Amino acid sequence: MALKLHNTLTGKLDTFTPITEGKVTLYTCGPTVYDYLTVGNWSAYVYWDTLVRTLIASGYQVERVMNLTDVGHLVSDADEGEDKLEKGARREGKTAWEVAEYYAEDFLAGMEKLGLLAPEHLVRATDFITQQLDLVRILKEKGYTYQTTDGIYFDTAKFPSYADFAHLDLEAQKAGARVEANDEKRQPWDFALWKFTEPGVTRDMQWETPADLLELPPIEGEPVMGFPGWHLECSAMAMSILGPTIDIHTGGIDHIPVHHTNEIAQSEAASGTVFAHYWLHNNHLKIDGGKISKSLGNGYTLQHLDERGFTPLDLRMFILQGQYTNEGNFTFDNLTAAKNRLANWRNYAALRHQTHDRLHDDSKKNDDADTYVSLQAAAGAVREALQNNLNTPEALRIIDDAFAGLDNKPLASIHRHGLITLLESVDELLGIQLLDNTPDIDDDAKRLLLERRRARDAKDWATSDRLRDELQESGIAMRDTANDTIWSYD
Repeated sequence: MALKLHNTLTGKLDTFTPITEGKVTLYTCGPTVYDYLTVGNWSAYVYWDTLVRTLIASGYQVERVMNLTDVGHLVSDADEGEDKLEKGARREGKTAWEVAEYYAEDFLAGMEKLGLLAPEHLVRATDFITQQLDLVRILKEKGYTYQTTDGIYFDTAKFPSYADFAHLDLEAQKAGARVEANDEKRQPWDFALWKFTEPGVTRDMQWETPADLLELPPIEGEPVMGFPGWHLECSAMAMSILGPTIDIHTGGIDHIPVHHTNEIAQSEAASGTVFAHYWLHNNHLKIDGGKISKSLGNGYTLQHLDERGFTPLDLRMFILQGQYTNEGNFTFDNLTAAKNRLANWRNYAALRHQTHDRLHDDSKKNDDADTYVSLQAAAGAVREALQNNLNTPEALRIIDDAFAGLDNKPLASIHRHGLITLLESVDELLGIQLLDNTPDIDDDAKRLLLERRRARDAKDWATSDRLRDELQESGIAMRDTANDTIWSYD
């Protein structure tokens, strides 16, 4: 089945065709590392991890770049206000460098807890200052920049297709522009490539502006200090590592009208070619039907979830229950449902420790073979669901149905290899880690189960109940059927 993705660039469900056969170049907008990520932030990275897993399962070699924004992201998209890293530093009484390092490490730890695949290139904006300045230089040489008292700006009037990607109504924006906005900008939507440090201010993160980028040379002995704009870093890192044109660019839908629109403008103005062929955007995740806001006390982080008894993989399951293009709604009831679903899946995974395959020839197909075929088919169907625009809800439904098909079957009739094949596929495609998190019980527990079964066969109910209680105290539940005693994680 061909991979189909909803492409913001065309507004359609497009069949994916890479630039180079068998290889995919992918850029993911990473976090601004000035605070803990919320569940809304993490939802994007789970979806893009699913994209990478689907690409790999579809036979592609993926080369992905993801940035860590550790400078230049101002609190306003209009290039106004203070840098979020400087704001974080002021909040915590640390340097911007210390804040960036702390929250970058927290993000990396969160990626590991959520089972996210590491990108081939995880890069920091502060490590690419030279490349960002080189990009400004190219744009200046091509006539796309102008200078104001507070920085070097991109002149969007020189890029006629500026409004096309987000279908912007620039005249309406101009009419609604605030009076106090920067009146030195030629158009209200022009954006800063490089901001100058304000006179009399010393920033933790600032670099000398090369003289050739300035319209007037600096006064001797008085360098003009500055820092990159948020939009500039993504273009510089993507193009310097992956080349002028990439296959896929991902991010949140809030990036469409400003950040990604600006990325396209500066990248294509510099290179003269298309920046990305496919743009994928995840929709918002709401909290109890409303916005995520720290002022409302609902900016839940992984730490908050842990305090309430939820694991990162519970959150991952919750996120996968919605498709990335649809608006999600986080509630603790919904998260609890996801936690229960994951626990149920783990108990199905535990069946592999309780059954064994039997040899049989092709002329005597039995229930074992039928189960094997159905489990194998489910593994393929999950992959096909994800190839249809990352349809994770459909993938989860297929897995639920496949597991439900094992209900009420004697353990001896379950094809162990087929079950393991499905579990491997689920883990590879969805990152749920069923195999890693469902260990076999130890020999002592197995001995107690055998003793309990013998007690039941002998109708020694007192001994049976005592052994059941002993097993439950060690976290093992059990269910008796006509043929078996099936254990699960309590």
